[in-house]
Amino acid sequence: MEEKFIQSLYREHQECQHRVPPELVYKWIDDILEFLFPQLSNKHFDNYRAFELHYTKLKLGLFNLLNRLPEPCQMTTQEVEIRFFDHLPEIKTMLLEDAKSILAGDPASINLSEVIQTYPGFYAIAIHRFAHTFLELEIPALPRILTEYAHRKTGIDIHPGAKIGRRFCMDHGTGIVIGETVEIGDDVKIYQGVTLGALSVQKEFAKTKRHPTIQNNVVIYSGATILGGDTIIGENSIIGGNVWITKSVPPDSRVYYQREKTTQHH
Repeated sequence: MEEKFIQSLYREHQECQHRVPPELVYKWIDDILEFLFPQLSNKHFDNYRAFELHYTKLKLGLFNLLNRLPEPCQMTTQEVEIRFFDHLPEIKTMLLEDAKSILAGDPASINLSEVIQTYPGFYAIAIHRFAHTFLELEIPALPRILTEYAHRKTGIDIHPGAKIGRRFCMDHGTGIVIGETVEIGDDVKIYQGVTLGALSVQKEFAKTKRHPTIQNNVVIYSGATILGGDTIIGENSIIGGNVWITKSVPPDSRVYYQREKTTQHH
């Protein structure tokens, strides 16, 4: 019995010709972050030529990862590489905005470098922005490998399909769950333990809008649960801690938990 089992596993290994070792993906994405943010890097470059060579190695690293994917890309490997690296300036701009939003929103934060180096919310949104870019480029495997890596490191679970606007702030962050079809506007702040989830987990609804929409300038405090694809949290609203929401909330609302019921004010 044992010999047959071992032989069966051996055949699986032999037949699995294309695989992306997650550790290679983890190393590559951390190298990309270090490239974009010197606050994260311990590398020293003696001259610009050495820095250029490092950039070339990052591009080669992506090329090699793409060639190991279990499914073919819709574009050629070279096209994906070019388009991804063309996105880097915009991704860095957005991430700097995210970091500044965290700095402005957290009285305990000291400076921008501290946010970039140590805040799990910044790391999680950084990985998400890369993963979402790969998803938009229709790259298989990499988006989920990246977001599960961030989940493991930070306790923040963001599906790569979620659409997140600019200047996004996750304070503390642990336990935040953001589902696949969530749409988040600009200048939104979310605290630990918030769930933006689906009312139904049935497989036949996989391709529908199952998760809520959070409009601009909304604050959601710790432990709040907001569910459903038709649920919209209107702009400039404040959602208090531990509330349970399955219906839309108009703009400029204040929703909070009191005496075992949810109270809403406009």
